[in-house]
Amino acid sequence: MTGPLVTIVIPFYNCPYIDQAIQSALSQSYDQLEVIVVDDGSTQQVDRIEPYLPYIKYLSKRNGGTATALNHGIIHASGEYVAWLSSDDKFYPAKINNQVLFMQKHRAYISSTNFNLMDATSNVTIANAGATFSNIKDFYSCFKQGNPINGCTIMMRKELFSFVGLFDEGLPYTHDFDLWYRVLLDGFDFPFLNQSLTAYRIHDGMGTLKHQTTIEQEIVATKARYFDRYVQLLQRIGC
Repeated sequence: MTGPLVTIVIPFYNCPYIDQAIQSALSQSYDQLEVIVVDDGSTQQVDRIEPYLPYIKYLSKRNGGTATALNHGIIHASGEYVAWLSSDDKFYPAKINNQVLFMQKHRAYISSTNFNLMDATSNVTIANAGATFSNIKDFYSCFKQGNPINGCTIMMRKELFSFVGLFDEGLPYTHDFDLWYRVLLDGFDFPFLNQSLTAYRIHDGMGTLKHQTTIEQEIVATKARYFDRYVQLLQRIGC
């Protein structure tokens, strides 16, 4: 039985791990796949993509940041479902298959999974590193402190964006956190698949480390923007 088409969007900007990300996307056990690489104005490492050009959709655009690259890929996606893979991370072979089945079972518009941490040489350093919650109230309450969801574990029905909008291109670092708030406030369930299907790379060049202070400031601003509405939501669900 043929499953729904899934689009994997890989934003790319000067990343030396891009070939590993693409290879992991193309090595999925699930065969109804479209892989879109969005080159966000790269000036380095582009040659690493060339061997994969016959197997992917390659889109090039002016540099504008991750949110702009994600949105560009989503707009051009043909899939019923969309997954986001950062260019320095990797999907394990069962990622798309297992998450599609999970999404269908739960009739979900969006879901997340667990993940492993890996180092610069792709060795796993921590298994099952994602935040897990014993109940739905703890999950909702966690958003008062920060973002408990790794964006590269996400799968979404493309239709979701017609309800909540695309990623906010004015947010260089918290575009994902901002979108999760909109999803929850609009009443969508956010089920969690407790399988580590993504390898998240920790390395010296990652933006999370280089821009930590700016990211922290943006997180505070994002939480403040939704604070009143989110408190009302928590009260409604008894948190």
